[in-house]
Amino acid sequence: MQTRNAKSQDVPAIHALISCYAELDRMLFRSMADIYENLQVFQVAETNGKVVGCCALKVIWADLAEIQSLAVDKNYFGKGLGRSLVNACVDQARKLGIRNVFTLTMEPIFFEKIGFKRVDKKTLPMKVWSDCARCPKQDHCDEIAMIAESGKMELPGLTEKI
Repeated sequence: MQTRNAKSQDVPAIHALISCYAELDRMLFRSMADIYENLQVFQVAETNGKVVGCCALKVIWADLAEIQSLAVDKNYFGKGLGRSLVNACVDQARKLGIRNVFTLTMEPIFFEKIGFKRVDKKTLPMKVWSDCARCPKQDHCDEIAMIAESGKMELPGLTEKI
């Protein structure tokens, strides 16, 4: 398994992964046009030439970025792909000098295992909520806000703490 920056030819696979979970109401839908427009923020997990996972890092502000669109093919659960994808995004945040990384998730246990802590959504700045204005769940959001200080996360496979 390899984690790498997404390429334009990966977009159909990224879209299929995200759509699978969006149809189950487990994450927000992203159009192919949106994925192409934001391709540079995506990481993919690839095995035997097939994209089997994706994750994106959206910079919100000078010291805050969001982990978005984490999706792993169900046939590859339990193999560390989700952790590798999040680690790649957190490493990117560290390289960009971004101190805090957050996510809005319906899978809090996964994120707790890798160092994120639950926070009240109200503690996140208003800039975070720009995507929420387009969300059909905006008045009854069921996602849990979680945050990690990138400088304190230890990522397996990296030689330094970030």
